[in-house]
Amino acid sequence: MAKNDFRFILDKIKSKIEKQDTHLRRCISAEERLAVTLRFLATGDSYTSLQYLFKISKQLISEIVPEVCQAIVDCFREHIKFPSSPAEWEEIAQQFENKWNFPNCLGAIDGKHVVQAPIKSGSVFLIINQSSVSC
Repeated sequence: MAKNDFRFILDKIKSKIEKQDTHLRRCISAEERLAVTLRFLATGDSYTSLQYLFKISKQLISEIVPEVCQAIVDCFREHIKFPSSPAEWEEIAQQFENKWNFPNCLGAIDGKHVVQAPIKSGSVFLIINQSSVSC
């Protein structure tokens, strides 16, 4: 990713993902939070692999990734088209199943599949809430 693209995204979401330092510890910067998330989305690396690359615990990475993804969705909502009804979601899932034999898939972004999480799957699946927040 070009530096300008990274900066553009960071400028849009920084206020949503930055944290404050305390007298006990320094926070993970917004830049590093975005970098970890983009690396995860681009490579599909495990949180364990990312913890060695970024020197951030996998537990914290598991909190950072959904938070940054949500900020991206919130801030770039006007650039991303989401289905507006359950029928539209079902139609998309049916198209993925018919064309790719991939059931319950609701979309794909650069090789990442967006699937409907099974009931009671807990935190195994990344859930991004689509609450409306403007940036």
